[in-house]
Amino acid sequence: MAQAKLGDTVKVHYTGKLDDGTVFATSTKREPFRFVIGGERIIPGFEEAVIGMSPGESKTIEVPADNAFGPYHEELVRTIERNKFPEDLEPEVGQRLNLSESDGREIVVTVSDLSESSVTLDANHPLAGEDLVFDIRLVEIV
Repeated sequence: MAQAKLGDTVKVHYTGKLDDGTVFATSTKREPFRFVIGGERIIPGFEEAVIGMSPGESKTIEVPADNAFGPYHEELVRTIERNKFPEDLEPEVGQRLNLSESDGREIVVTVSDLSESSVTLDANHPLAGEDLVFDIRLVEIV
């Protein structure tokens, strides 16, 4: 039977969970997730797990933070004055915002804390520093 290898386009169903069992993403109620192995679209640990799987095969894997979204970096958290925000924007904890850096790059930040005078923004990926668990089923090698 065929096994998934580097360069293959595959379709998988997956459920991603935190160590405590909290589900953060799943494809079970939609079309399978399609990607190219080695295409750098997904976290390395997930991709490595699919290599060698045959259609119909399932497995559960643990992906340490360093092989997922990386460690959490405190230096990516900044507190800014509220008066630096546009007047028509009322930030809320958990809100995701796109910001432009001085060099023109766009970054996504999450509002992590609010006070009357300031807003704390976190540029870490929401899953940075988290060890992840994935239930994976290879549906098809396209």
